Amino acid sequence: AAAAFISFFAGTLVLACVVLAATAFEGRAPDWRGPDTWLYFAGGAIGTIYVTTAIFLTPRIGAAAVMAFAVSGQLLAGILLDRVGFLGMAVREVSLGRIAGAILLVAGALMIRFY
Repeated sequence: AAAAFISFFAGTLVLACVVLAATAFEGRAPDWRGPDTWLYFAGGAIGTIYVTTAIFLTPRIGAAAVMAFAVSGQLLAGILLDRVGFLGMAVREVSLGRIAGAILLVAGALMIRFY
C-alpha cells in the first residue's frame, strides 16, 4: 500500500508539472469540463487497481509476465473500445486479423508466464 501511495503521489506531482507546462505553453487554462467528472474518478480507480495489482504480482510471477499480461489486456480492451466507438471514437469492426493478433499476443503472454 505504501508503494502504491508513493507511486500515485509521484504521478500527481509529475502530472501537475505537465499541466502547468502545457497551459503555459498553450497560453490557456486547462479545460476541466472536458469529459464527465465520473470519467476522472473511474480512471483514478482503474489506475489504482492496475498499480496495486502490478506491485502485488511482480514478485510472484515476474516483471515480464506482468507487462505481457498488461499489454494483452490493453489490446483486448482497445479492440472492444474500437468496436463500440467508446467516447465518440470511430467504430472499427473486429476483423479476423485483429482476433488473430489478440490470440497471438495472449499466447505470448502465457508462454512468458509458464515457460
